[in-house]
Amino acid sequence: MPKIKLDELDVQLLECIQINGRISNAELADKVGLSPSPCLRRVKALEDSGVIQRYVGIIDPTKLGMWTNVFLTVRLKTQGRSALEQFESIVSGYEEVMECFLMTGSSDYLIRVLVADMESYEKFLFDKITTIPCVGNIESSFSLKQVIYRTEMPVVATK
Repeated sequence: MPKIKLDELDVQLLECIQINGRISNAELADKVGLSPSPCLRRVKALEDSGVIQRYVGIIDPTKLGMWTNVFLTVRLKTQGRSALEQFESIVSGYEEVMECFLMTGSSDYLIRVLVADMESYEKFLFDKITTIPCVGNIESSFSLKQVIYRTEMPVVATK
């Protein structure tokens, strides 16, 4: 997919929207020095191009009793396309899976799972992950503390 061209105004818009996705168009326009109509057109163009994929609310998982982040490295029995597709299709349906990456190196996948406690993780592991036919090996690492968590990504103008 080609890289989208962004100018400095697009960068400012994206930075503001990442900080506050509920910002009104009028306030956004004021912050970046545009009138409301051109501001709305630019934001719409960023949405239409897929740069802005969606707007979300960020929830503090600890307020909901979700204390345990577990990182799984998963190695499949085989790395053929059908096994990869099967695995990805199945784990995509698990609400505990927060992130899943196809990796290079000794493991095929790195997965971040969010659960309430060890008992919940054990249930997830044994009732879900270990039942996937193509899974060969699983290793779990438990997070002791989250040091950095960012939702805003760095944005730079492109030529």
